[in-house]
Amino acid sequence: MRKMWKPLVACVLIFSFVLAGCGGKDEAATTSDGKRILKVWGMGAEGTALAKMVPDFEAKNPDIKVQVQAIPWGNAHDKLLTAVASQSGPDVVQMGMSWIPEFAEAGALQDLSSYTEKYPNLKADNYFEGSRTKMTYNDKLVGVPWYIDTRVLFYRKDLLKQVGYNEAPKTWAELKDAATKLTARGKGNYGILLDSKDQLFTLPFAWENGSEVIDSNNQAQLNQKPYVETIQYLSSFFKEGIAPTQSDMQLIPSFGEGILPMFISGPWSVNQVKTELPELKSDQWGTAVIPAKEEGGESMSVLGGSNMSVFSSAKNTEDAVKFISYLNEPDVQVKWYELTQDLPSTTKAWENKVFQDNPNIQTFRTQMDTSRSIPSVKEWETVAKQISDAFDQIVVGGTDIQTQLDQLNEQANSTLQSGS
Repeated sequence: MRKMWKPLVACVLIFSFVLAGCGGKDEAATTSDGKRILKVWGMGAEGTALAKMVPDFEAKNPDIKVQVQAIPWGNAHDKLLTAVASQSGPDVVQMGMSWIPEFAEAGALQDLSSYTEKYPNLKADNYFEGSRTKMTYNDKLVGVPWYIDTRVLFYRKDLLKQVGYNEAPKTWAELKDAATKLTARGKGNYGILLDSKDQLFTLPFAWENGSEVIDSNNQAQLNQKPYVETIQYLSSFFKEGIAPTQSDMQLIPSFGEGILPMFISGPWSVNQVKTELPELKSDQWGTAVIPAKEEGGESMSVLGGSNMSVFSSAKNTEDAVKFISYLNEPDVQVKWYELTQDLPSTTKAWENKVFQDNPNIQTFRTQMDTSRSIPSVKEWETVAKQISDAFDQIVVGGTDIQTQLDQLNEQANSTLQSGS
């Protein structure tokens, strides 16, 4: 599962502005045998797994001792805030992509632009276009993509064939038609699971319909025609009983039983299906890119994952950059995938046969070419929650779509203007 993050506390950010830029000048601490200590914070399961990547790096760099601390996602935000304010954080820190604008604006992340010639793995052209928007802030290189993910359509090939679809739905109309026909099977079956609690849920469809959601002037576009049409389309699945409004059904078992024959999810679900449903053969299920608005249109999805950044207070910047560069070597990224199932951020790593020979994973490679990062505003987490709440009011509360979106747009703009 992926993680949710809270917005930064304004007063701590203001304090961090005063302190930012003061770090990185003291010499790195050393071990008793003279090795330079590199402090790394990793988050959640990735933080725990990251320690397994250290021995190879240390073998290639015997003068460096890497100390990895795994931070639970639930505590990460508060711990980072404390580190920013006290200037006592790590050298290298794993950053969720949605955090980059907030911490970068606080001056908490070093500009790595001067290191790109020495460490070419830091250059933007190594990465997918969607990732590049979260590498820089105010023209400073503040984060390097480490692993990425996106969302695609999972579907039961066998059940779709029974309702006339030999391939996955390719357009909004086909998705709605297929889901309607699958629901008509009755007996408690649905056509698709649309996770309205996922705060990124509406974005791919909104982008496909021409909505920027938040424009380049930081103005919400949530009551404009493109977004209104998107919500009309998505809410119809719930109102017509094609998708469950609220469900305590377990996703993967329900997928196996055919109760939920389609759903949208990330790469972690590929391994879940294979592990939890070994009886489901490759000709019975598959993955496909998100259906486009219309035939010939562009499929879009949300690009997520984590970046690696160097804290402004880092005592060991040079080794920090070297470690980030190491993690982004194509062969190292393949090892990381084999260890964690996290997808590579570098396009070069995708040339490995580990990915080439896996059609369900290759779908994610195809989707990434048209995946986009979330809006680059530091208030996004708050706005995303407002969007999710508004959609819930429309689907569960039955409120008028335009009225609700007018209120949402006003609320979102207030948030964007207040900076909280």
